[in-house]
Amino acid sequence: MPTRKSKRVVQAAPPDSAQLATLGAWLEWAEAAYDRAGIALGQVAATAHDEALYLLLHALGLPLDSDARVLDRKLTAAERIAVSEMLHRRIHDRVPAAYLTREAWLDGERFYVDERVLIPRSYFVEIIPTLDALLPDGVKVRRAADVCTGSGCLAILLARQFPAAKVDAIDLSADALAVARINVRAHRLGRHVVLHRGDVFAGVPVAAYDLIISNPPYEPSGHCDQLAPEFKQEPRLALDGGADGLGIIRRLFDQARDRLAPHGLLLIEAGGLRRAMEREFKSLRLQWLPTADGTDCVCLVRAEQLRGM
Repeated sequence: MPTRKSKRVVQAAPPDSAQLATLGAWLEWAEAAYDRAGIALGQVAATAHDEALYLLLHALGLPLDSDARVLDRKLTAAERIAVSEMLHRRIHDRVPAAYLTREAWLDGERFYVDERVLIPRSYFVEIIPTLDALLPDGVKVRRAADVCTGSGCLAILLARQFPAAKVDAIDLSADALAVARINVRAHRLGRHVVLHRGDVFAGVPVAAYDLIISNPPYEPSGHCDQLAPEFKQEPRLALDGGADGLGIIRRLFDQARDRLAPHGLLLIEAGGLRRAMEREFKSLRLQWLPTADGTDCVCLVRAEQLRGM
């Protein structure tokens, strides 16, 4: 989730990196430096320990699943320079970790990312494996859509979950679609995931979808102005949901009405907008799906409910 701007003073990388001989010593220094600098987390990891370790392993070209013994590894002079430069860019320049490594991980899958897209993070990782149970008995997913697809990661996970389905991945940003194209190609899903440039569904060929999912921009514009530096480096188009955050979500409800099959489902990840959505869309009787951390911020609406709006 986006984090508000920190007012702490940013600290640079250590002046004498030779004093940090092992990977463990670098990790200990990095955790303290994250705290001193008020580094915002949540784009890649929830703790300074996990994110700093990820960056250190990546800088050294070591496996991300290395065991704890790797912390005793002594670094060469060249390796100390590499990790110092990586941490300086993260802590001093406030570059998001995923933009430094050019990757993000969801559900064990690696995705390419860069500054053209929001760094993937979504509760749909938990929800997608449960979608079969939410559909009426006997219904098979043949057509699905991921609206505001960004890097294409959720469309790819949908295609993995429903290998017989065609998935339309839709985004307004041509830059985002260029990144999504890289990921679709890397995951060899070009025959299953089709990219479309569209403003919600505007400009996208009409289809009857069994499933529509979306992790749309939902931050109120005023909140976007107050985000931490890391989050401000992400494309604002992918974050800003308008004055109250509901701008794209309103259009999703309106346009999905004519895009869902009679048994179809619309699922929207809405961040902190649950109360606002329940007030505005009271007649829809939104169903909020459970998540492991209790956030429960993904809502489900069935086709017949939308048609009754």
